[in-house]
Amino acid sequence: MITKREIEYEGFGKCLELTNGTIRLAVTLDFGPRIIHFSFIDGENVMFTDPERNFKNANDKVQEKFGGTWYTYGGHRLWASPEGNPKSYYPDNEPVSYILTDNGVIVTPPEQKWNLHQHQMEIAMADDGPSVSVTHRITNKGAWDITLAPWSITVLAPGGVEIIPQPTKNTGLLPNRWLGLWPYAKMTDPRVTWGDRYIFLKQDANIRDKFKLGISSEHGYSLYFNHGEVFVKQFDSVEGATYPDGGMNFETYVNRLFLEMESLGVLQTLAPEETAQHIERWSLYKEDMPELSEEAIDKVVEKYVR
Repeated sequence: MITKREIEYEGFGKCLELTNGTIRLAVTLDFGPRIIHFSFIDGENVMFTDPERNFKNANDKVQEKFGGTWYTYGGHRLWASPEGNPKSYYPDNEPVSYILTDNGVIVTPPEQKWNLHQHQMEIAMADDGPSVSVTHRITNKGAWDITLAPWSITVLAPGGVEIIPQPTKNTGLLPNRWLGLWPYAKMTDPRVTWGDRYIFLKQDANIRDKFKLGISSEHGYSLYFNHGEVFVKQFDSVEGATYPDGGMNFETYVNRLFLEMESLGVLQTLAPEETAQHIERWSLYKEDMPELSEEAIDKVVEKYVR
């Protein structure tokens, strides 16, 4: 049975809490929205949180026009790709409206007046068990066509290890994978282990450098081990579709504070009032980090990736 109630959450003001006896989720209502908490009932939050608003983007153009600063806050958020500044850093500091559903909630922030976007997230929790789905929607509220992809960004707590599967399709004499590296990413970064079937990425508070990579994911999932648990993030990978950033449908970013797992929807042109949609499926399991070998990860994937 799913329970829904408004709570005050750890410096983030009013939030809506969803529980089903196994897992707990909280989404902000005073700003955002952010899915600011996701855990087992008695477990640690898988999300990174910033209640003091220390991690922010100061952009004079946005602040002057809208009177606000964009804050990461932490948790899970919806953006539109490709990234740009100031358009991606629209201050989402206003209250969020919501509609309860049978198994969750639909949360809708005010329309982004600069970008002429209407964002929305629909969260649906399983009646029991450790799973939720998050449907991300962006509607074009302008008078002309726009091209974008929904971009769902999960900001995770420090200290974990991410596992990213590499494409394995046999394409003969043609390449079977595309890898994107951002200008500040070093191929020799000690947090990264480049395997044949998986890429391993550690979050390390002692390394101040930023790192970001993108891939053309064939398998549509990634894993994050932390706190004696594994967080599984799954999404659809559409073969032959056009994706942002040169064909990336999964990206990941790490700094000294957190690690981001980012899946992207198909890049598409929306006429006025048309909506783009992208769905993620999350699950959480009690599982210690195995040895960093591809054989050990194969066994975890076989158990938990559906």
